[in-house]
Amino acid sequence: MKRRRFLSLAAAFACAPGLAQADTWSGQALGADVSVTLHGPREMTQRALADVPRLLVNFEEAFSLFRPTSQLSLLNMMGRLRDPNALMRTLMARADEAHRLSGGLFDPTIQPLWQALAKGGDIDRARAALGWHRVRYSDRMVELQTGQALTFNGIAQGFATDVMRLLLLKHGATTALVNIGEQAALGGPFTLGLEDPTHGYLGTRELRDMAIATSSPAAMSLGARSHILGPRGERPIWSTVSIEAPSATMADALSTAAVFMDRPALERLKSAAGLKRITLVDSDGNLRTV
Repeated sequence: MKRRRFLSLAAAFACAPGLAQADTWSGQALGADVSVTLHGPREMTQRALADVPRLLVNFEEAFSLFRPTSQLSLLNMMGRLRDPNALMRTLMARADEAHRLSGGLFDPTIQPLWQALAKGGDIDRARAALGWHRVRYSDRMVELQTGQALTFNGIAQGFATDVMRLLLLKHGATTALVNIGEQAALGGPFTLGLEDPTHGYLGTRELRDMAIATSSPAAMSLGARSHILGPRGERPIWSTVSIEAPSATMADALSTAAVFMDRPALERLKSAAGLKRITLVDSDGNLRTV
């Protein structure tokens, strides 16, 4: 979570008179600290929060790079995955959408290059394997090309956040905050602190019935490079990008790509993807909004 977040929970929302107290579940999943804060009758909140860890296990079994038996690990090891489960099928389609909306800047095939930079592998060979357009997938099969491997680190947390929000709605929740690295609110408002890893605290954002996701290239490095890699060798333009959108999945994926996009490109992205707001922090710490 620390390597990508710059929006952290600064203060709980002001509850309306008579609103029941909050219950919270916290843990870890997909490389992030997880918390779900839920307001409502105790019977409902306890029943809903009991389902949280079970749902997160499903996401780990689908998308974890650290579980050798996850669907993603098996795909990367074998180069193909027969009969992908519903979570994998859905996320493949959303990743394809994010790839298209970002002009190819969001590309899950970046994994071999990330590994080569992190562990001292053959960078030229890793670059030659890149290309989401070369991945083949259907309801029956996902197939990679020679040398390819996928990572969903820039989208799976947002996807889990969206599914968690749907789970809470199914239980009858109307006021909740889901934080799986990316954050989504039911009701609100929730006040989130705005912080850049280089320039520190910069203010607040208010979240109501919306999701927010953030990417900060300087939060982690691979040698002399940012951990957020451009598939065509692009270098980050922004110190931090935060995207507010109805979908945490799209906010997550597009904030990853947006660190490489100039303002005209970001304005086009905002319109094409139906985003609410894009917050930018430049290299001098100036705050800008699209």
